[in-house]
Amino acid sequence: MSFWLAKTEPNTFSYADLERLKKDMWDGVRNFTAAKHIKNMQPSDLILIYHSGKERAIVGVAEVTSDPYPDPTSSDSRFVTVDVIPCHRLHRPVTLREIKALPAFANWELVRQSRLSVMPVSESHWQLIMKLSAQP
Repeated sequence: MSFWLAKTEPNTFSYADLERLKKDMWDGVRNFTAAKHIKNMQPSDLILIYHSGKERAIVGVAEVTSDPYPDPTSSDSRFVTVDVIPCHRLHRPVTLREIKALPAFANWELVRQSRLSVMPVSESHWQLIMKLSAQP
């Protein structure tokens, strides 16, 4: 199993929208690096859902339920999507400010490449995010 982070604008598609739909495809990614990451996703991989914009926080966890397939919202075959389902909201959101304050995250793409919309998450980063989320 691999871990990922995917960004979304909450006013366009939020974690609450995914919960309401119960399943959806993670489409619309048009950055080639992010698309490469989606191509590497497999069923049962877990995704941290990050609300960008004003929130700038990781708010929930989703699970990949399909192999990558062509993104039906694009005519370019290089862009793919996967189906995802919501797993759970974090106990509390983990903000970008918190993440940037910890040296353990200094080399993570979320800190170094702020425009990248899909990125891998190491197991150690995943565990630290879960630990931060559990703190009051």
